[in-house]
Amino acid sequence: MDTSSTSDDLYPIAVLIDELKHEDVTLRLNAIRRLSTIALALGPERTRAELIPFLEDSLEDEDEVLTVLAEELGKFVPYVGGNEYAYVLIPPLESFAAIEELLVREKATESLILICSKMTDDQVEQYYMPLIKRLSSGNWFTSKVSVTAICPSVYEKVGEESKKELLQIYRQLVTNEAPMVRRAAATHLTELTGKADREIVGTDIRPMFSYFTSDEQDSVRLLTIDVFIAIAKVLGPQNVRETSLASLEKLFADKSWRVRYMIADRFETLAEVVAGEDETVLKEVFVPTLIRYLKDHEAEVRTVIAKQISGFCKQIDAATIIEELMPGIEDLVNDQSQHVRAALAMHISGLAPLLGKEDTIKYLLPMFLQMLKDEFPDVRLNIICNLEQVHKVIGIDLLSQSLLPAITQLAQDKQWRVRLAIIEYIPLLASQLGVEFFDTQLRDLCMDWLHDNVYSIREAATKNLRNLTKVFGVEWARETIMPKVIEAGENPNYLYRMTSIAAATTLADEVTIAVIKDEIVPFLEGMVGDPIPNIRFTIARSYETIAKMLKEKETGAEVEAEAEGEGKGEAEAKGEVEGEGEEKAAGEAVITTMLIPSLERLKEDEDVDVRFYAEKSLAAIG
Repeated sequence: MDTSSTSDDLYPIAVLIDELKHEDVTLRLNAIRRLSTIALALGPERTRAELIPFLEDSLEDEDEVLTVLAEELGKFVPYVGGNEYAYVLIPPLESFAAIEELLVREKATESLILICSKMTDDQVEQYYMPLIKRLSSGNWFTSKVSVTAICPSVYEKVGEESKKELLQIYRQLVTNEAPMVRRAAATHLTELTGKADREIVGTDIRPMFSYFTSDEQDSVRLLTIDVFIAIAKVLGPQNVRETSLASLEKLFADKSWRVRYMIADRFETLAEVVAGEDETVLKEVFVPTLIRYLKDHEAEVRTVIAKQISGFCKQIDAATIIEELMPGIEDLVNDQSQHVRAALAMHISGLAPLLGKEDTIKYLLPMFLQMLKDEFPDVRLNIICNLEQVHKVIGIDLLSQSLLPAITQLAQDKQWRVRLAIIEYIPLLASQLGVEFFDTQLRDLCMDWLHDNVYSIREAATKNLRNLTKVFGVEWARETIMPKVIEAGENPNYLYRMTSIAAATTLADEVTIAVIKDEIVPFLEGMVGDPIPNIRFTIARSYETIAKMLKEKETGAEVEAEAEGEGKGEAEAKGEVEGEGEEKAAGEAVITTMLIPSLERLKEDEDVDVRFYAEKSLAAIG
């Protein structure tokens, strides 16, 4: 019995091991993903003695298989006996770290870093230092690339002598003849800087940065921007200005647009870490560079620097913005690239709080008006979506005069995604403009969206009405929106009638039980006899939703009354309980006297789908 039981237990393991050797790649992949099952069955000792060597012999395989295997080995520490025996996983991963396929190497280095984090400092010293020496002395560039990724994790866990040795190895990688190795070294130098102490950063890592700034490959030079930021954060603004500002200025004027693009993308951060509180550096070094980049001949550079304008300008005074930067910013309003104009439109409103009301009206408002007429819809949309800061500075009166034509044009744009974007912004715009302006200028526009020929627009329009109710209140919705929704329910097009049902149902979530009883349910009841079956079963589904909302409103009223009733006088509390009882009774009355009878009627409908949804809603209501 025992022998038979053991055989039965080991049979699945044997099958898995056979699948690891199978010629079908899919079977091998599945088997590797279940390696933990094999390891658990074998136990830690046999896993170390048999399974790991077996896997080492399986290195000649498809890249896809090796990638999964390299990833799985990183999770294998518990199966080989814990951290004490984690070193047995290093040999196969070392082989993977030297493979030509990039994805395999990346997974192998990730696993080696993960295992390193679980080892003691002594173990890392014992096993990882020899590993790094072997990989860094490999004949092919691939192993050296992997070393650059592993070094930062090893550096923080080894002693002083080993740290010096690691830095010496890293210097050799920095000056390696292969561009791929130098790129990897530049990429991971940022992380290594964060692990090193201040003295090492100044004496060892800064020279590596300086070397990279003169690299012949722009793909290497552009990576040095993040290295510089990491160094500056460690050394401080004054130190980095004294020692590395010349190297940074050299990069500012780099002939490669990719380097300039990276600088432009980090421009605000660079100014912070270099200048600190020194306004002279900002005005003498960074402002002229920004002006040059605003006129850069590459649109990509102009696009990304446009995104940095408002953030950088927080570090300088308004006079400098107006006198030196404003001409370049005004040129971007008419830039040939629509992407540059769109980026500027997204961020230019951030200048308003910095300039104040008078200068905003003088300099920014004309630019806003021009961009609101831009032929590219994203430019107009970005301006409208970011006007809140301008509104706070100059007030809504000046804005509203110019906003309406642009909003109307966007609301009728031929691209439905543009119409959708403006719908989503309408509630925020409504809160800024106020109820009077909205009712006279935008309400009809919002109702027209209920009749759009694109379903996503009609659906968004119904949610928009609910969000507007949150802004302006239930009474406003009852007087202003509900009559329009009821009117839409009489449209000859059944799709628009369905949209009006969706709008009424959505509004029910925000209004009171009284509005549901007096306005929404009677409107829906009037459509129970609609000749279109789709309308009738939509009504049945809406009743289920409304019944759920009514019950939630009752529950919410009970909880709120209990919370507010604590500590109040007996008479006051008694009055609240009576009011709560009336509210609950009203909700129950709507369900029992209005919803259920209509559903009973629909349950006898000639259409099978209508009957199905009516019965489903009745069952849900209970």
